Amino acid sequence: MAGFMGKAQVNLDDYKYVVVPKKFGDLKEENQYRSSTLMKHLFSQKGFATVYHDDLPDELNSNKCLGLFADLIDDSSMFTTKTTLILNDCNGKEVLLSQQGKSKKKDYTEAYSEAMTNAFNSFVGLNYSYKPRTQELKEEPITVSFKNDVKTVEGKSQQNMQQDSMIVQEVTIENQSYKDRRPIASDYKKAEEVKNKTTVQKAIKEEQSFESREPITTTYKKGEPSTEKIRDTSITGVLYAQELTNGYQLVDSTPKIQLKIYKSSMPNVYLAKADNKDGLVYTSDGKWFFEYYGEGRMVVEELQIKF
Repeated sequence: MAGFMGKAQVNLDDYKYVVVPKKFGDLKEENQYRSSTLMKHLFSQKGFATVYHDDLPDELNSNKCLGLFADLIDDSSMFTTKTTLILNDCNGKEVLLSQQGKSKKKDYTEAYSEAMTNAFNSFVGLNYSYKPRTQELKEEPITVSFKNDVKTVEGKSQQNMQQDSMIVQEVTIENQSYKDRRPIASDYKKAEEVKNKTTVQKAIKEEQSFESREPITTTYKKGEPSTEKIRDTSITGVLYAQELTNGYQLVDSTPKIQLKIYKSSMPNVYLAKADNKDGLVYTSDGKWFFEYYGEGRMVVEELQIKF
């Protein structure tokens, strides 16, 4: 026995949790007389992170030795309720034992509450503050070394194996040379045939040609109508947007409907219809444009729209 709290030679600061069962071994029912609820409450008041046995946090599931496991010893007689609180470590070893609490109340719930509280008074002077153990804070890094992992295979050196699996090309351009050591995408037999052979390829600058892949500079700016499009001003003046179910109708000051525009899947882009013209109405740089095909050519009209 570890003895009463004042005599116990233990360091409770090493333990982060107190685990409380929902049914104590000496009682018949789960949380009988509110015993589990009261036990959890008492240890929580002392600063422990108190949890039930069936609801453990991940770190406690991974390392049960972070917790102390509470139990209740019931020595009640016919006229007196007697309880003792006990804490065990992860190996089942007793760490702390309270004094026995007693109560002569006739109501069992009140009697167990009084007896357990009296027993817990053993821990009144307990100054608890969890401090992680040093070994819990430090973990030795795992070192994996592949140095000198493979040196030779069946008497062949690594250098010879590399020569077996590649062709060496020497290309000379204006007194400069380099070696192309690309692996051959073929079987081993073919590699054996070309082993230790060198293909020499000479190239003269005058005999070479190339195609430029540089991007062509353009003055076109994203979001602006192309200057190759034909400009038209058949729709003039301010158009007023009148809301429809799925878009707007644009009317002039007459008022006459000049355009009907319908929402598309893109913001600020509308499907547009005007007389025999079908196209798009969209905004660019704060301006609205009507774009459509007329007589086989693309036409762009700038619009003044008030929503």
